[in-house]
Amino acid sequence: MGMMNLKTLDWDEEALKIAGITSAQLSKLVPTTKIFSNCNPDLAQKIGIDSQTPFVIGASDGVLSNLGVNAIRKGEIAVTIGTSGAIRTIIDKPQTDKKGRIFCYALTEKHWVIGGPVNNGGMVLRWIRDELASSEVETAKRLGIDPYDVLTKIAERVRPGADGLLFHPYLAGERAPLWNPDVRGSFFGLTMSHKKEHMIRAALEGVIYNLYTVFLALTECMDGPVTRIQATGGFARSDVWRQMMSDIFASEVVVPKSYESSCLGACILGLYATGKIDSFEIVSEMVGSTYKHTPKEEATKEYRQLLPIFINLSRALEDDYTRIANYQRNLIK
Repeated sequence: MGMMNLKTLDWDEEALKIAGITSAQLSKLVPTTKIFSNCNPDLAQKIGIDSQTPFVIGASDGVLSNLGVNAIRKGEIAVTIGTSGAIRTIIDKPQTDKKGRIFCYALTEKHWVIGGPVNNGGMVLRWIRDELASSEVETAKRLGIDPYDVLTKIAERVRPGADGLLFHPYLAGERAPLWNPDVRGSFFGLTMSHKKEHMIRAALEGVIYNLYTVFLALTECMDGPVTRIQATGGFARSDVWRQMMSDIFASEVVVPKSYESSCLGACILGLYATGKIDSFEIVSEMVGSTYKHTPKEEATKEYRQLLPIFINLSRALEDDYTRIANYQRNLIK
């Protein structure tokens, strides 16, 4: 997709030249709704399908997730946090970000997905579990409780803002909006009054703060207000984390019933491509909601004071990120 010209919907000659290849070395670009039929009868028999079964080329998982959670109308945003994370919205024509912070993918010729991916999602909580919470994990095992549930409940004991403790969750570099493999994680604001539960909450908040910075870049490229946020991924199982997102984003957050949103999106795109449905509006009939969270005013007020510090610090440390990353790389030579 990075070498596709969004205007011509073909391979971009300048990009190909930089890569040192020609279009003849690449596959032919086709719409996501392109149908392949007349499968080889012998192959069809081996996999147990009719040889006339249509094959739809389809789209990528992130694009299909927006469709599968019913975030397809103007102003609707889908946020996913699994091991990593992403935030996306659908627009009616391709658009790029002059600052290069977000992507633009094709769903159909009239549906384009813009947004940004982050490296550091649920993996941050996994790191907290493995490195800072061994005793809590053992307790959870004895009680037959999910360790992640224990960690989020511990975080809930601390008020929003973690008493002024910030965590930059850059444990694996970062993609959007920084696009810098050298950025590194850090706690900022530690004092003698902070305890383990503060660090756990700060880590959870840091993941959402980071996604919120992508959200800010995304809204700059939208031509209207955000009307709804649909949240999916493993984090959506935690009521603490869901509420945290609502408070930090200062917006209602809805968790749809379609847990396998990309799979559902693929099915819907297949129905659309084969003419079984004539629009994506059917999704609203298929996807309900399991949870709704509205922002708590006092929590949002705290986060509005801390977000500028989180953002400014990550930008101010840009040169030092490179220095420490180079130092770390030299250690393993």
